[in-house]
Amino acid sequence: MKVLILATGGTITMASSPQGFTPRGEVLETFLRRDPRFQHPHLPAFEVEYLEPLKDSATLRPADWQAMAQRIAAAQADFQGVVVLHGTDTMAYTASALAFLLENLAQPVVLTGSQLPLGEIRSDGPDNLLAALLTAASANVPEVVLVFGHRILRGCRATKVDASGFCAFDSPNFPHLGSLGVQLTLHREHLRPMPSQPFQLHTLNPEVRVGALRLFPGINASFLANVLRSPLQGLVLETYGMGNGPSDDLALLRTLERASRRGVTLVNCTQCLRGTVDPDGYATGHALAQVGVLSGGDMTVEAALTKLLFLLSTAPSPQAVRYLMEEDLRGERTLYNKE
Repeated sequence: MKVLILATGGTITMASSPQGFTPRGEVLETFLRRDPRFQHPHLPAFEVEYLEPLKDSATLRPADWQAMAQRIAAAQADFQGVVVLHGTDTMAYTASALAFLLENLAQPVVLTGSQLPLGEIRSDGPDNLLAALLTAASANVPEVVLVFGHRILRGCRATKVDASGFCAFDSPNFPHLGSLGVQLTLHREHLRPMPSQPFQLHTLNPEVRVGALRLFPGINASFLANVLRSPLQGLVLETYGMGNGPSDDLALLRTLERASRRGVTLVNCTQCLRGTVDPDGYATGHALAQVGVLSGGDMTVEAALTKLLFLLSTAPSPQAVRYLMEEDLRGERTLYNKE
């Protein structure tokens, strides 16, 4: 069987124009035809499709995640894996969203891209694409992964850590799933198990509204109240350290409590690259939990935001949303034993 390359746009498909780099389908086609590495007999056979129109990932919306998920779901019968070519700016959001939308995935879905277009002399695109194709041909990667800079990362654990370096992504709170050096090495103890239940494609509700807000010194209740106004249904609150906020600001805490009582799901994620929210670690974090803010644990903001959107679209009740936000659904968070 073949691997499907699903091109959605991004730098890897771009060429220069008077307005700067823009995605163009012919860039990928020309490159794959001319580069002999992509005709190598040890590389899996592949087909290329385009999710039109090709986009810079900064312009993507949840509807684009849904379109990708639908095509990936339809490809499972005919392909052994899927490579999604994607821009780096929002790749971690898409990787997380696809992980939630594609439940009980039994085949690799591999996101990759590049920091420089394929036509540039020092482009990292060829190596990333070769690595992604080899990973997508593996029968032992039953999950959404992100392959970049010779690293294989769980999609819903990845975040962009470098705006210009070739190792642009990392998984700060979870071990790498593998690497591509002289050989492709998989750390099987960290991979998701093969599913025992049938595959299920989920659908996002286009009416659901979620957001993220980073706390900053001096944030006040009136500003927060404006953010929390209807139609917002869920908010990822990016807090300090282990999940701390201004616990001496009673007006701000009351604002959060009122939002929680009227049904807005509030999730506490740390601004730190590594570590976890511990609402019992400091009084300032405990105060947020007391007014209804859920712990995001060690989830990335990208995973927390897309999980919130997914649950508000699919969970049967507000109580189920709150419960499942603090559970581990796709390997997106660590569940610590408090006993």
